[in-house]
Amino acid sequence: MTALPWHTSNRAARLPRNWSVIRARILARDPLCRICAVRRSTQVDHIKAMTDDHRDTALQGVCYPCHAQKSAFEGAAGRARRPGRRRPEEQHPGRISSR
Repeated sequence: MTALPWHTSNRAARLPRNWSVIRARILARDPLCRICAVRRSTQVDHIKAMTDDHRDTALQGVCYPCHAQKSAFEGAAGRARRPGRRRPEEQHPGRISSR
């Protein structure tokens, strides 16, 4: 099991003080992964990505493989929405410009 990059995230600091109680309640409610419905839930996922909504209706129990795949997809989608860091296209040096 590969660790998620928590060193670059402030997510843990934004969790409520009673997160362990909420987590236990969600895992008890969803013993099977809500995504694949095959493996046992071991993690709690925010259904809507990048939110701090910790209500039971906004959380779901998921297995590690499904959570990793969902998070990777959401991260890629977020990166795709960001403007690129490309330099502006330069005019080709052999192109004759009309002035």
